[in-house]
Amino acid sequence: MWEPRGAAVRAAAALLLGAGACYCLWRLAAGGRRGRRAAAERGPPADSSPPVSTHSMDVDALQKLIHLLQATDDPLIQEQALITLSNSAAFSVNQDIIRNLDGLSVIGEMLSNCIPKVKEKALNALNNLSMNIKNQEEIQVFITQVCGTVESAPLNSDVQLAGLRLLTNMSVTSDYHQKMINSIPCFLHLLAEGTERTQIQVLKVLVNLSANPAMTRHLLRAQVPSLVLFFDNCVNRDILVRALAFAANLKKNMKDEEGTKIEEYSEDSIFFTLCRDSAPFTQRLASLLHHPDTEVKEQVVRILTQ
Repeated sequence: MWEPRGAAVRAAAALLLGAGACYCLWRLAAGGRRGRRAAAERGPPADSSPPVSTHSMDVDALQKLIHLLQATDDPLIQEQALITLSNSAAFSVNQDIIRNLDGLSVIGEMLSNCIPKVKEKALNALNNLSMNIKNQEEIQVFITQVCGTVESAPLNSDVQLAGLRLLTNMSVTSDYHQKMINSIPCFLHLLAEGTERTQIQVLKVLVNLSANPAMTRHLLRAQVPSLVLFFDNCVNRDILVRALAFAANLKKNMKDEEGTKIEEYSEDSIFFTLCRDSAPFTQRLASLLHHPDTEVKEQVVRILTQ
């Protein structure tokens, strides 16, 4: 019986994607069993780096997935192909294969897709692939576009969070911080207006940026009148620790930098909150010295001793 071409493409895609998904699930299950046995001997992992696999998803299968992503306009197939590529990128050897097959540029093209689910899955795939330094060198060309996506996406949406996760990975080193300067007001807006989940994710980006002395003045000039409200015993611990780390980094960089000109900063700027009109900030820090969390108190002491 004859069937429409679109249905035939879907059927072929389902077979390919299903095989890829089954492979990834099998690898994750196998890795989990090995990981649980090894963990009893070596203790908790030191970091969250992707596991190094001695196997990889078949190169031919990955190439077919990438070609399928290029060839189809069907958002359901695009979404499933991106999910499978993202899962396969959990293994370091596959990260290299996907890059060598020009998969990064193909996935990057999906960032312009108007379907939010497709865009989100493309961001997730790039996020997994960005754990690889060589991949970052190619992914960095999309940073400006990702920043624009974060800014234009609905507040607290999955697309926005996926973009922030990718920017977190891309800002771990200072190599690409300059590409994010124009988005600092957006990040601070999300900090002020977002849900706790959004606030935690955007603070991860801000902490990374604040660790770079070259970003200090750009961050201090930014306006966020409500910043002082984050330094409170009632604030979510994960938010509070990162807000304190952000402030501590900036205070340290200010101390190390000479020739600060007060006229550079407005009264609503982060500079005035932390350095110039800092009495409310200092009072809140004094209160946080009694916080039950050790890391919170360590960050407070770090700020007070700058």
